[in-house]
Amino acid sequence: MRALNIAILSGKGGTGKTTVATNLAEILQANYIDCDVEEPNGYIFLKPENIMNVAVEVECPDINMEKCILCGECTKTCQFNALFNTKKDILVFEKMCHSCKACSIVCKTKAITFKPRKVGVIEKGEKQGLICMRGVLDIGEAMAVPVIKKLLRHTPVGLNLLDCSPGTSCNAVSTLRHAQGALLVTEPSAFGLHDLRMAICLVRKFDLPFGVIINKWDEKNGEFLERYLDGEGIKILGYIPYKREAAEVYSRGEMVRTIPAYQQAFDRIASSCGEVFQWN
Repeated sequence: MRALNIAILSGKGGTGKTTVATNLAEILQANYIDCDVEEPNGYIFLKPENIMNVAVEVECPDINMEKCILCGECTKTCQFNALFNTKKDILVFEKMCHSCKACSIVCKTKAITFKPRKVGVIEKGEKQGLICMRGVLDIGEAMAVPVIKKLLRHTPVGLNLLDCSPGTSCNAVSTLRHAQGALLVTEPSAFGLHDLRMAICLVRKFDLPFGVIINKWDEKNGEFLERYLDGEGIKILGYIPYKREAAEVYSRGEMVRTIPAYQQAFDRIASSCGEVFQWN
């Protein structure tokens, strides 16, 4: 048995991506992996237990000024402006460093070594037999990708739902590299369609099977979204209604599928997902 990773993403924030991921995880009995490491809020709803954590570290340059001759080759080589030659010493801007180690390769005097620096943590717990994992980026850190990479290095066997970062940036790309399929969550608005198009373009570049879930569905205002998806030949996996009651349940940190109409909607989506991805 191997891991089957299904990424859940959206072109923009606020479409209900985490709502879909957490509720489907329970219905499909899938492991939940929160890759939105800058704002990982899936645990608020799943409430896993027995949580263990491990630090995520990156390597950054450590300059030995007794060996350094201030030639400046390291600063010229760094593509991320993480090093600066003051003519008296070499300043290291640790949070801009990508740990590529090119600086040490060009250093003639071997004055550059590397030291670990903590940038986040990986947490792992369980919820009724399901594995829940998430990455948490430390406050003030600029780069989430190292945390995402470590989080997805060893995904559990079985079906895993990967709750991506919103948008189509490097964070989402880093998650999609580990996916075998994708669920795109959108909303019936002009902004929703605009950003959905970018997400579709991204998923197609990875040549992944995918479908779309329309959240906050409103029949009166959603026809334009249906026309677009039909014209693109994209399968709509289901519709999630737009009700005040759901917002109230969500604000309490509870699952919206406790509402009968939402349970029915997620049951239909789960059935459609099985048809598209054939994980059974």
